Amino acid sequence: MYRLQDKVAIVTGASSGIGRAAALRLAAEGASVVLGARRQALLEEAVAEIQDAGGQAVALAGDVADEDYARSLVETALEAFGRLDIGFNNAGSLGAGGPTPALNLADWRATLDTNLSSAFLAAKYQAPAMTAGGSLLFTSSFVGYTVAFPEVAAYAASKAGLIGLVKALAVEFAAKGVRVNALLPGATDTPMAAEFASSPAAQEAVRRLYPLGRFASPEEMAESVLYLLSDASSFTTGSALLVDGGISIARG
Repeated sequence: MYRLQDKVAIVTGASSGIGRAAALRLAAEGASVVLGARRQALLEEAVAEIQDAGGQAVALAGDVADEDYARSLVETALEAFGRLDIGFNNAGSLGAGGPTPALNLADWRATLDTNLSSAFLAAKYQAPAMTAGGSLLFTSSFVGYTVAFPEVAAYAASKAGLIGLVKALAVEFAAKGVRVNALLPGATDTPMAAEFASSPAAQEAVRRLYPLGRFASPEEMAESVLYLLSDASSFTTGSALLVDGGISIARG
């Protein structure tokens, strides 16, 4: 039985990595999917893959930090499929790194806009469009929550702030029957991970931090996404789910 039959989902950051894998997984479970990201060509490739497998999907390219785009994603879901049940707000950025005294205000604001303000905008437009049984999910991080690293102040602050936002939204929208949760992935084999650990030596150093001793695949993360967005987690809201290979219990 398809767990998301007749559901309609928005997935951002859907051109690659966890977002793309999640969009394909949700579609395989019966959801009609609106794919969002900056890169139109990659979105169209993902849409074609979903359609070739018998699913339904459309793409809308844009910047998640833009309020008009946040509104347009919801409008696209309603126009194309008639409803909205799921929002997987996954788009994000490492942002500028380096010593905090050297971080300029523009780079700080850009990181918070992409990782945190975009979540506010997503909730602002997605939650009102949902009926009871809706589910919102945001991709946060263990970084700044259970584990700290130097020289990633903006990223850590934005992702930790996202967990606070999720808790507030979960309480606010509970009466409407809309659940709100956060996914906290560990190192996953994505373009963002390659940006963070760009050499074989760096990748090996990252692997050694994890008790499981490896990177996750995007498809593994998509299974946790499916759990949090489906009725399998129907009594779960305001949760920050660590899917981090054990790093949060291995460092202290």
